Amino acid sequence: MSNANQIEEAINTGFEPIATGLEKIVFFAVPVAGGDLPLVLVWLIVGATIFTIITGFIQFRGFGVALEVVRGKFSSKDDPGEVTHFQALASAVSGTVGLGNIAGVGVAMSVGGPGAAFWMMVAGILGMATKFVECTLGVKYREIDEDGVVHGGPFKYLPIAFKRFGGPVAKALTGIFAIAILLFGVVGGGMFQSNQAFVQMREATGGAEGPLGGPLGGLFTGILIAGLVGLVVIGGIKVIGSVTDKLVPAMAVLYIGSCLIVIFGNFGHVPAAFAEIFAGAFTPEGGLGGMIGVMIVGFQRAAFSNEAGIGSSPIAHSAVKTRRPVSEGFVALLEPFIDTVVVCLMTALTVIIAGGETFTKAREDAAAGESVAGVELVSSAFSTITGWWPILLAIAVVLFAISTLITWAYYGEKAWHYLFGRRNWSDTLFRLILMAFILIGCLASFGSIVAFADAVLFICCFINIFGLYLLVPEVLREMKQYLADRRAGTLYELGAESEAELQEIREEQGNA
Repeated sequence: MSNANQIEEAINTGFEPIATGLEKIVFFAVPVAGGDLPLVLVWLIVGATIFTIITGFIQFRGFGVALEVVRGKFSSKDDPGEVTHFQALASAVSGTVGLGNIAGVGVAMSVGGPGAAFWMMVAGILGMATKFVECTLGVKYREIDEDGVVHGGPFKYLPIAFKRFGGPVAKALTGIFAIAILLFGVVGGGMFQSNQAFVQMREATGGAEGPLGGPLGGLFTGILIAGLVGLVVIGGIKVIGSVTDKLVPAMAVLYIGSCLIVIFGNFGHVPAAFAEIFAGAFTPEGGLGGMIGVMIVGFQRAAFSNEAGIGSSPIAHSAVKTRRPVSEGFVALLEPFIDTVVVCLMTALTVIIAGGETFTKAREDAAAGESVAGVELVSSAFSTITGWWPILLAIAVVLFAISTLITWAYYGEKAWHYLFGRRNWSDTLFRLILMAFILIGCLASFGSIVAFADAVLFICCFINIFGLYLLVPEVLREMKQYLADRRAGTLYELGAESEAELQEIREEQGNA
């Protein structure tokens, strides 16, 4: 064993008790119908359900409004902020669309059967309401400094939500939230994503015997990824938005297009695949207990996939150019739809239709308690197109990983600003730490540290959703006023600061 492997093993062994202990606390589960139900999952799903009801099922009745807003129908070039609605959405989606939509779906269906995909989509639809609430608040309480840089998201609305309990309590809860975002941004968003990108690049170029197989391959890849991410992050959300608004559509076309080729190439099997998903959701093996088990698996993977309620996405959405905070709430509800409904459904259908023996073996392995590599299921399905098509999957995974890395670097930097202030030397220190972890990720996996970061991230949802409950009346007022103005055709009456500006906006929209 090499010295590097010995160091990695020692760190994993030493850190494992800490990670395991925190996981037991954060993901504490109660037995339900023969399965284990994590209470954090209940907190997320109950919150999403409540927000769905009190907003009048906004994810359905507001979907058309969201499409109008995201394409700039009600926007003006003079709106305050840093990025367009589409760029804000692309930045946030780039932070959520990743391995959870590929490997995560495969693992969920291996463990819970095809029905798990159905419950993932249900959780995604419910999560749309949570995103609507938290991203509206992220914009409503943001601050824009003299340089035009936006500071928003939970770091601004949580102190306001908790101030009724006293300043020290508000600072402590928001501080815990910021530490969790920072840790995950550096470890989960930095080290883990660079590790996954490197693994895919190495496997696509010949594995251990290929050009990236030796230790220098990991070093070279780490320096390359760290350099690219550093250049993007230094530019702030404007550069991130300009990168992701091209990268996200490109990787979506690449991945979803590949899935559609498999699906339409086996079109006669599509009805049967849908039947498997619905049958597995409501009539799985094991009766009621089996159905609850499938629901738990589906909801849990959806929570990891779209991060609704975690409080991360409002950081990106708060930088949007708008005068009406709730407009970005409408845009944000599209995020879980893209992430957990569209992409996850494409993955599920692809695996069911063309997974073949690989899917069967994965289900057998899961039943035996063995680990399952979900990305292999999609790769096997893609290989039915042609033998080299899985290389495109590797490219898609790398793009997903890098885009996630870029967005979480931005989230981590905003958390760093909350904790330590915004100074040139301080920002440089954070970026150096991030670059170091990206490089380390290409040299070692440190699984126990990543597990610790995952557990830390879900601490955020307890704090964030509690804050959303306290501030949701503000969202409802904003929503009702916005929809009323839209119906009356006076959507910008409240935003325009003068009659001349209002007329200019009307002319812009008339020429759009």
